[in-house]
Amino acid sequence: MRSSFYNLAFWIILFLPILGCSQESNKKKPRDSNKNIDMKNVELITLGAGCFWCVEAIFQDIKGIEKVVSGYSGGHVTEPSYEEVCRGTTGHAEVIQLYYHPDQIDLKDIIDVFFATHDPTTLNRQGADVGTQYRSAIFYHNETQKKIAEELLNDLQKSAVYSSPIVTEITAFTNFYSAEDYHQDYFNLNGTKNPYCASVIAPKVAKFRKKYAKILKD
Repeated sequence: MRSSFYNLAFWIILFLPILGCSQESNKKKPRDSNKNIDMKNVELITLGAGCFWCVEAIFQDIKGIEKVVSGYSGGHVTEPSYEEVCRGTTGHAEVIQLYYHPDQIDLKDIIDVFFATHDPTTLNRQGADVGTQYRSAIFYHNETQKKIAEELLNDLQKSAVYSSPIVTEITAFTNFYSAEDYHQDYFNLNGTKNPYCASVIAPKVAKFRKKYAKILKD
C-alpha cells in the first residue's frame, strides 16, 4: 500500500511542471497591437464575420492593409480569454482590427469584401459556428465609416442579393482586446495541419482570391 502511495506521489511530482506549462500557455498574454505602426498614415476599423481565423486569413491578402489583429470586441468583460468568449457570456464578438492605408485601399472595397466573404443574414451564426461571439458586426471608429457601412448595407438590401434580411450590427467601437498569441496569423501557421483550416478556411480563401484578384497583394 505504502509502495503504491509513493509511486503515485512520484508521478504527480514528475508531471506538475508539464501541467503548469500547459496552463501558462492558455493564459492571456499582453499584446501591443499598435506596435511598429505609424498611426498617422493608417486608419482603423473593426470587423466581426464569424471565426476570426477565417476573417484574418482573407484580409491579410489585400493590398493596402498594413496589419490584421484578431481579438474580441463589443462586450462588457475586461481582458476576456478565448474560453470566456467561447462560452458566449462576455458579450464580445470575435473580430479583426484592420490597419489600412486609405490612399491604397478604399474603405468601400474593404466593406464590400466583408459582406461578400461571410453570410450577413444569419443571426449569431456562421456555418457550424453558433453563438453571439460569431455575430456579423461592423464596429466603426468615426462617422465616415458609419455612413459608408450603412450605405453599402442599404444598397445590398435594395439589390436583393440575399433572400433574407441582413442582420449585420453596425455600431460605434467601444473596446478591443487582442486574442491570445496562438490565434494570430493562425491560417498561415496552421493551414496544413489543422482540419478546420483545410476544410473551411482554405476553400473560402481560394474563392476570395479568385474573385478579388485585382486587390490582392503581390
